[in-house]
Amino acid sequence: MRILITGAAGFLGSHLCDRLLADGHEVVGMDNFVTGSRDNIAHLMGNDKFTFYKHDVSNYIFVPGKMEAVLHFASPASPNPQSPYAYFNLPIQTMKAGALGTHNTLGVAKANHARFLLASTSEIYGDPLVHPQAETYAGNVDPVGPRAVYDEAKRFAESLTMAYHRQHNVDTRIVRIFNTYGPRMDLEDGRALPNLLKQALLGQPVTVYGDGSQTRSFCYVDDLVEGIVRLLLSNEHMPVNIGNPVEMSLLQFAETINRITGNQAGMAFVADARSARDPQRRQPDITRARTILGWEPKVNLEEGLHKTIPYFKEKLGLTGLK
Repeated sequence: MRILITGAAGFLGSHLCDRLLADGHEVVGMDNFVTGSRDNIAHLMGNDKFTFYKHDVSNYIFVPGKMEAVLHFASPASPNPQSPYAYFNLPIQTMKAGALGTHNTLGVAKANHARFLLASTSEIYGDPLVHPQAETYAGNVDPVGPRAVYDEAKRFAESLTMAYHRQHNVDTRIVRIFNTYGPRMDLEDGRALPNLLKQALLGQPVTVYGDGSQTRSFCYVDDLVEGIVRLLLSNEHMPVNIGNPVEMSLLQFAETINRITGNQAGMAFVADARSARDPQRRQPDITRARTILGWEPKVNLEEGLHKTIPYFKEKLGLTGLK
């Protein structure tokens, strides 16, 4: 297939480019580098099956030639308010990527009679009152809270995708992505894994908010990409959760990070200064992915961390150190 991937220079988008090119497809990447990095796709620039356009998906999209698939992954995604690239600090751009960007990419799919895949998120469930979260759960989202620019952009994007499917018979798919990690992720992302892993590698006490009873589940990027590819090649139109259902407390996670990195600095417990509406529990129900796609994650947390640590060391200037 010839496949358009928006957000191609991002963490997930760049890994998808790699996988689809390896599978023999032709990939057209698109990114405006607001949050994506040229470094993530530099190794692809000499590949004759990869073409790149610097473009903002909020504007009209024209790509010459026939497309067989469109994957919309362009959006700020970091919840770190200290980062200038977080959706907290790019609120309008985030909502435009979810609304106008989804509209424009759906238009490309419609014009090309191409299959369309939307990158949605577990954040559409908000601070969930149901656990674990299945695709049938409508969520608990504050539409005017500080996280709403991301949550509601994705919820609107899902609604628009289904409207195009029902009204125009566009061949759509929706993946709801849960916490994912691996090489090329932003060290300033603001999520638990990059925060704690960076601290541990620098020999600092890892920060645990409150008593650390908050839970998360962590999916290695290769597993996530496999699930996305299976969904793309399936005939499923309703949303599908892709993530790792193994739930652990952040206290357990901090202990694991310190053990694997050999960090002797321990942990620093601080008052719970979490962002407003930061969910206390997050765990996907992947029954649909198992049933429809025959998919479940294969890489456990310890293995995934060992695959991720060299990238973090390189970015921190620790390459060559034990």
